[in-house]
Amino acid sequence: MKQTVMIKGNAYGLVVMLDKEAPFEDILKEVAVKFRDSAKFFKNAKMAVSFEGRKLSPEEQQQLIETITDNSTITVVCVLDKDEENERRFKKKLEEAVTGSATGSGQFYKGTLRSGQVFESESSVIILGDVNPGARVVAKGNVVVLGALRGTAFAGLSGNEQAFVVALEMAPTQIRIADTIARSADRPPVKPDSADQPKIAYIENGNIYIEPLCKEVINDIHLI
Repeated sequence: MKQTVMIKGNAYGLVVMLDKEAPFEDILKEVAVKFRDSAKFFKNAKMAVSFEGRKLSPEEQQQLIETITDNSTITVVCVLDKDEENERRFKKKLEEAVTGSATGSGQFYKGTLRSGQVFESESSVIILGDVNPGARVVAKGNVVVLGALRGTAFAGLSGNEQAFVVALEMAPTQIRIADTIARSADRPPVKPDSADQPKIAYIENGNIYIEPLCKEVINDIHLI
């Protein structure tokens, strides 16, 4: 009998292979069985999950996530997008925006954090994707978002005021660095020439400042 669902591990978390011909209700039932049977292997794990083999609507993807969490103790921290073109674009932006910085130590994470999801790192973290409103990134080191930061970013969890937050599109709900917090406020329209410009948030004299990321700024920051 042909398997409609297969689970594989990769460097980021789990890949769930789905049969493209099977009815979606059958897929949900099989996912429930697979994760229920393997629950002991993933006890209280925090993982990223990617779905491959068939195109899913946002509603179907959400149903799959709920089925996984209902039938295991796994916390799905984000869903990875299998989009090679976006990955190439993000990597190119990384080289342009943070040349030589932040990649030496820490976690490299590919995916989009959606509302209600939290990603935590014991070091610095690079998110290859967006952080949507209602999502949160927490790191003891720096936070680099190679996409849009529209949720919450907390850098320097250990109290290090040298930590910083970088995003290709900086529009956070809240930024916290060490013990200093900055919340979003009503903003004037973004100038066309700066709309796609990466920005950095950092602490100076007890305040959080956000400014365009340029070579001069990179030379002034301290990597942690």
